[in-house]
Amino acid sequence: MDNLEQPPVNRAEKWLTRFWVIPILETIQDLIVISLCIGLFCFMVLQLREMFFSLLPPLNFKEVTADILFLLILVELFRLLILYLQEQRISIGVAVEVSIVSVLREVIVRGVLETAWVQILSTGAFLLVLAAILLVRAWIPPTFEGVDPERRIVQRYKEKQLKETFDSQIYADKNGH
Repeated sequence: MDNLEQPPVNRAEKWLTRFWVIPILETIQDLIVISLCIGLFCFMVLQLREMFFSLLPPLNFKEVTADILFLLILVELFRLLILYLQEQRISIGVAVEVSIVSVLREVIVRGVLETAWVQILSTGAFLLVLAAILLVRAWIPPTFEGVDPERRIVQRYKEKQLKETFDSQIYADKNGH
């Protein structure tokens, strides 16, 4: 009779935690990210090989610069995936840095003189927004030093779930269930 009185959301949450569905899905997600890391690492090795071949004469400065910047973008993406595996979150600073390097790579590859002025203005505005995000991010307390609001919310939620489970067990023991 008590099971009928519980709200369906609460029963679904208990079912998800009882059968370890959420931890299994998190493990699968980590395996996907690990496979992305391995694939990205292999792609970086191939790109490094291509970069060394582009250094052979005749030397094309734009191509070499584009290859180097592309390799730096891949390294930053790899670092972003590693940080995700360590902290289970995406680092805003690293993501913005990857975006900045990607935009600058495109500007260098295409050349400023061959690009339309509208694209240059929009690229400049985009870079200003990314720079503003980095500045705002610098003023926000770092989340890796224990000031992670999301982690505190999750911890409170887990404590609440644990308390509800404990209370329901005590209620069941008192009523002889």
